[in-house]
Amino acid sequence: MEGHKADSFLDLSHLTEQEKSVILQVLDRDSELRRCDEGRVSILQQTETDPVRLRSLSGKWFSEERSKRHCSPKSGCDLVHASMRHRRTKSRGTDGSLSELFNGEIATPHSDNSSKAESKLKDKEDKHEGNQENTKPRTKSNLIQGLDYTNGSTSSKDCERRSTGYSEEAEDDFDYCNGDTDSLSSSLTEPDPASVKTSSSNSSLYSGYTFGGSMMSLFSSGDFGMVEVRGRIQFSLVYENQKEELHIKVHRCEDVAAARKNRSDPYVKTYLLPDKSSHSKKKTSVRKKTFNPVYDQTLRYKMKMGELRSRTLNLSVWHAEPLGRNVFLGEVEVPLCHWDWTCTQPLWQDLQPRVHLNPDSISSRGTVTLSIKFVPNGAEGCGLPLTGELYIWLREAHGLLSNKGGAIDSYVRSYILPDASRQSGQKTRVIKNSISPNFNHTMVYDGFHTSDLREACAELMVWQRDGLKRQVMGGIRLSCGAGQSYGEAVCWMDSTEQEVAVWNSMIENPNQWIDTTLPIRTNLTLRSE
Repeated sequence: MEGHKADSFLDLSHLTEQEKSVILQVLDRDSELRRCDEGRVSILQQTETDPVRLRSLSGKWFSEERSKRHCSPKSGCDLVHASMRHRRTKSRGTDGSLSELFNGEIATPHSDNSSKAESKLKDKEDKHEGNQENTKPRTKSNLIQGLDYTNGSTSSKDCERRSTGYSEEAEDDFDYCNGDTDSLSSSLTEPDPASVKTSSSNSSLYSGYTFGGSMMSLFSSGDFGMVEVRGRIQFSLVYENQKEELHIKVHRCEDVAAARKNRSDPYVKTYLLPDKSSHSKKKTSVRKKTFNPVYDQTLRYKMKMGELRSRTLNLSVWHAEPLGRNVFLGEVEVPLCHWDWTCTQPLWQDLQPRVHLNPDSISSRGTVTLSIKFVPNGAEGCGLPLTGELYIWLREAHGLLSNKGGAIDSYVRSYILPDASRQSGQKTRVIKNSISPNFNHTMVYDGFHTSDLREACAELMVWQRDGLKRQVMGGIRLSCGAGQSYGEAVCWMDSTEQEVAVWNSMIENPNQWIDTTLPIRTNLTLRSE
């Protein structure tokens, strides 16, 4: 009888103390949820009179189906729980409730071996917590957040949520199940020695950053300086025009930093910023116990070239940590607007630390593509139009960069200054959930003489809508940039050289559309309303 009882327990000797601790936390949460559900069912039994509906709402049908498929009435959670308690009882010489095991309320005699093990575990946890700073405390709910404890396997989405609460970014985890099939688009093959050696001296090519720091730091709040960044990464970019696909081939890394004691398990993650959503995230597989990982994997993005030119490619290298925060090992950012697409050879770039970027230091939040035309009075014949008309065809915006990253709801509002009245304002419709919205909206202003254009300014402001909140992202001002209007000094005549050139071209070429793409400036001089 005793032997049979012992055989009913699971052999958990392969688990580390840290893994056991996390499992116990999950079981504790499962116990809490069961108690809550029992209370819910108890209320249903008192209030619900229809037995069929009660059977459905209470989950009794599921229990009946489960009993048909599984002979043992004991659930997997109960079996693991019993096995954990059995081992604790055997080693500690006492028994206790599950909550006591978590809270350490059981008084246990510490042998030399157990004290050494606990001391070693504590040292490991201290080092782990000090690895990467995070403002969130490591509470019980944080430890179990995102874990799927209702079945034995973990889906890719669950794995992606696994380190929420540990890291400054929820995506800095890795799918140890190798189930990230959307991100992984190539088979694992042996590296081609010729391609590995090609262009190995081009580490400084295309190394310029768009900003004076990392764009990715706009969306991150953690401390990335705990491991000294070193090493380099080799990759190549190819754009397939027929498929409208960007192929990023990650070849290898060299001499990456050690995340743990003489060890790193590196993988590479990519984003097309400013989109920091899961749709933009791609990852390679993990290469364990190496400072010189070889990947030779291709990550694919379906995107038109016009949209691609507004993006910044972020390649970051991370050490994969199974039960905690992944460790940042360095990154490279490549502004694709400056990329030479005829270059398809593998290139080396040095890994860079993540330099935090002040959002106020960003001079542009994307670009706006528009066409502008002035039709003088009488230009269409028969004295029409009666007065000069200004047409602003707002086509689209590209790469709208919000502080949170990802797709946003946006619209554009226009004024022809110095008239800043409500009647003068026009706006586009709101384009939802897009980084590159297509407005395709024409704004028409009349009552102009050609001489008025020298004194006026077309102001286009891009707005972000977030629920009930609205905030200005930036804008453009098309004018002669003279600094004054009708003899008075004004602050809004602050157009850039590019904006001035577009406005002057419109004046000099009436009845013709002037096409342009302009940056959405954040340094516009504030005007009084």
